[in-house]
Amino acid sequence: MAPTTVNTAVLGSGLLGLDLVERIQNSPNLNCGLVVGRTPNSRGLTQAAELGCVTTAGGVAALLGSEQTFGIVFDATNAFEHPEHWARLAGTGATLIDLTPTSAGALIVPAVNGDQAARHQHISLVSCGGQAAIPLLHALTRHYRPEYVEMVATAASVSVGRASRLNLDEYVETTQGAIRQFTHTATAKAMLNISAAAPPPPFRIAVTMIAPGMEQDLVGDVVESAAADLRVFVPGYRVTSCTVTGDTVRVIAEVSVTRSRVPVHAGNLEVISAAALHAAEQHALAKAPALKESSR
Repeated sequence: MAPTTVNTAVLGSGLLGLDLVERIQNSPNLNCGLVVGRTPNSRGLTQAAELGCVTTAGGVAALLGSEQTFGIVFDATNAFEHPEHWARLAGTGATLIDLTPTSAGALIVPAVNGDQAARHQHISLVSCGGQAAIPLLHALTRHYRPEYVEMVATAASVSVGRASRLNLDEYVETTQGAIRQFTHTATAKAMLNISAAAPPPPFRIAVTMIAPGMEQDLVGDVVESAAADLRVFVPGYRVTSCTVTGDTVRVIAEVSVTRSRVPVHAGNLEVISAAALHAAEQHALAKAPALKESSR
């Protein structure tokens, strides 16, 4: 490991955890030191080992028992276990980046406040729907004062794992809270649909905002500019529809995967994995001067 890279660990060996591993391995600033699963010899841990990673089972206890030290830990498990993970890792000094739908950490959406990621030891990435919708909604609130905001996300059933299904209530609550925070809207609603359609549909969000004085041309420009900012992190993000009717704007956007390991329809994984890598990179770059000094 180069002296200016930050050693990381990934908690969770599902499809999301494996995508994180591949992203970390492609980063010049991060090193994947350990992948932690729940069950020995699971398919996910086997695949992580094939990617060249050190693996272990046993959850956060196994991570804490490792001889390595970690500057960053990614939590790709579930919302029920995350509070314990933070409680046990807080004292280690590691930055915990939470990919589960909890809101205990600082809410970070890269296209909106990604420059703040390096300030926080405990980061919440809201949810996949939040990462896809909040940049659009936040951009619109620079021009309009919303009275109501709604976000409906649709994900293919085959891209929604068991942990996500168990965390649906947490997903809704966390996403709604984040929308209120980033748009300063008192009334916000979030929903997640899981589609069993074949072939699997791409990850899609539909947002509705009610605000006085909506103008089609301005709204279209604002939405496309926000989408362009998001494509810096998520190349497969595109707006498919943007309409204004009276004081109501409705925007539909889709996320297609542009990477080989994750199926093309699993944009829900793509958008939050990209956000996690961005937050980690910000921490690594902030630590780089200290790492260089310590290596002399």
